[in-house]
Amino acid sequence: MSQRPAKRELPWRPRSLQARQMLAASLGLVAFLALAGYALDRAFVDVASQGQRDRLRGSAFTYAGDVEFARDGTLIAPEFPPDERFERPGSGSYAAVVMEDDVWLSGSAQGPVLPELELLEPGQEKIDGPLPILDSAGLPGEVIRYGRGFALVRESGGAESELLYTVYILEDAGTLPRQVQVFRQALWRYLGVAGVILLLLQALVLRWSLRPLRNVIAELKRVQRGQANRMGELHPRELEPLTDSINALIESERQNLEHQRNTMSDLAHSLKTPLAVLHTRLEAGASDAELRDELAIQLRRMNDLVGYQLGRAASSGHKLFSAPVEIEPYAEELVRGLEKIYASQGVICEFDIDPTARFHGEPGDLQELLGNLLENAFKWARRRVLLTVRPGEPEPNRRPGLRLAVDDDGTGIQPDRIAHVLQRGVRGDERVQGHGIGLAIVQDIVHSYRGELSVGRSEELGGARFEVVLPPGL
Repeated sequence: MSQRPAKRELPWRPRSLQARQMLAASLGLVAFLALAGYALDRAFVDVASQGQRDRLRGSAFTYAGDVEFARDGTLIAPEFPPDERFERPGSGSYAAVVMEDDVWLSGSAQGPVLPELELLEPGQEKIDGPLPILDSAGLPGEVIRYGRGFALVRESGGAESELLYTVYILEDAGTLPRQVQVFRQALWRYLGVAGVILLLLQALVLRWSLRPLRNVIAELKRVQRGQANRMGELHPRELEPLTDSINALIESERQNLEHQRNTMSDLAHSLKTPLAVLHTRLEAGASDAELRDELAIQLRRMNDLVGYQLGRAASSGHKLFSAPVEIEPYAEELVRGLEKIYASQGVICEFDIDPTARFHGEPGDLQELLGNLLENAFKWARRRVLLTVRPGEPEPNRRPGLRLAVDDDGTGIQPDRIAHVLQRGVRGDERVQGHGIGLAIVQDIVHSYRGELSVGRSEELGGARFEVVLPPGL
């Protein structure tokens, strides 16, 4: 008794599609938020640094425009500073005006020890830092210093003189880092909240988008448990090829099982008669010679029946996803053999085969299909047989179908006999030598490919026309 091979244990289990997508999207979201946070942080630092420089420069020009000088060159401080911090001790903002022989300091700069201040040339700007200072309590600190040189032209006794002075604005070097720190805390807090919200929305979107897959899995489980006969029809277009293939596989297996059951039933029923005849002869006390003759006859009959049913069973199955088969080589091989068999009748077979037409199925099915249709035509034809093959109407995302017709110039089939010929299991050519199962095999093959077999009169040759139409495949 064979045993199923043990399932190989993997060192890791593949993640589900939802877990894969959630992990990939989460990593992408985290990377995006990190890059966005870094970019915003750098942008804020650049903008804050530029804003600090502009603020210092603006305060320097405001002081330069507000200060006045007496006739003796003494500086007259502005009544109102540009910012009240310049007058509040310990504010961290300092102002100074440096002249050739004097230095003026704002109220906030009266206690701290500031860096050395030098006189700049008119129009010269200088920004540097951080520079060390000692505040009013004697504690060390650092400042950013901006300086701008100015010149004041004065007239005295008809002569012009130039008064040079430099305005310095100093600001605590920790002001900008504190602003950046506050911004960073707010930025990452908001980005964290936004990230959590986006992850939740992402999980909901993934769950909603993967719902059709879960529905397919649930339907497949119902089919496996026998609670449903096939998959549903309403699925997203991306899943339709999958569900159509599963339905086709289910239908194919169901048809194959039904066909094999019918074959076994037909075989059992067919063998009952020969066995009953032999049993009757034995019961009747027939002589040995009579029994020997009867046994030979019934054995030959049973052999023919078994061959017939095996032929039907052999033609019942096919692969759903077979490679395309070129038709003309098989047709030529079959016709060469048939022309030898029916050489006495002088029958000639003509081909009208589209070179692009292909049979998508088992080569054995194609041989049975062509062989039985062509042999039937050769039996009844007077002189001519015509094989016509055309590809079916194309459909998007499906392999093309096939239209195959065999015409002969024989007597044809009466219209009232067509329905009888196409019935399942009916031997349409019982009176002709042979097993008489050709059309039955053709019908079984066509039915297994979900196609149609029609019989009518040939408009071109005047005899019978057998036409097979196979639909587009998956």
